[in-house]
Amino acid sequence: MRPMDWEKELQVARSAAMHAGDLAVGYQSQELKPESKPDLSPVTIADRECEKRIVEEILAAFPNDGILGEEGASRESRNGRKWIVDPIDGTRDFVRGLPYWAVLIGLEVDGEVVVGVTHMPALKNMYHAAVGRGAFRNDRRISIAGIDSASDALVCVNGLNNLSEFFWAPRLVPWMDQFWAVRSLGGCMDAMMLASGHAELWLEAHAQPWDLAAVNLILQEAGARVRNFDGGNSIYGGNAIAYVPPLEGVVRDLLGW
Repeated sequence: MRPMDWEKELQVARSAAMHAGDLAVGYQSQELKPESKPDLSPVTIADRECEKRIVEEILAAFPNDGILGEEGASRESRNGRKWIVDPIDGTRDFVRGLPYWAVLIGLEVDGEVVVGVTHMPALKNMYHAAVGRGAFRNDRRISIAGIDSASDALVCVNGLNNLSEFFWAPRLVPWMDQFWAVRSLGGCMDAMMLASGHAELWLEAHAQPWDLAAVNLILQEAGARVRNFDGGNSIYGGNAIAYVPPLEGVVRDLLGW
């Protein structure tokens, strides 16, 4: 792929995320009644209206691009470009009035994610990245921490109640003993803690492309390594583990690469 600055795409993605976030904040102040989707995850009118708003803004700027949205937005691409959208990542936190949710927007071009935005309206943080240009929070550059030992590392593990399918699950608790601390605030929150230098490893057991497109790029541009549990690196792999490079060995010890 030829080098590009992706400035217009970033501007549109950030604008769409900001507008959707404002809309979501308005809904969060109301008493929302979530419905259950076929996978038993919750969805609200806020999710659907925010996705609609994002898609409208993106297609107004890039009418030939494709769309893949968590809440059903789908449009075939005419040019190899596809926007991958999660209008409210962390709906369970959202409906309970917690601040640990985000608007996620990523742009995939010819199979590579090149733009990512993670907007956390309740925390007043917007993270963004474009391939080869670094990662930023509120327009200030961010990077992973310089911690190089497990004993000093903070680890974020999501889905502790849903890990039994993995062969390494019985080893997880003993494996976590080597770290300084373990937290679990939620996918986008934990990932951005790692990208900002406030954590050193993030394990996400179950994830869809819209969960990973934006955050994986931001993590990589901040200096983290991002993999699937099988050692690959795909937003379609169903899970993710991201970490500072010095922890490669302890990651391999768990996952058996």
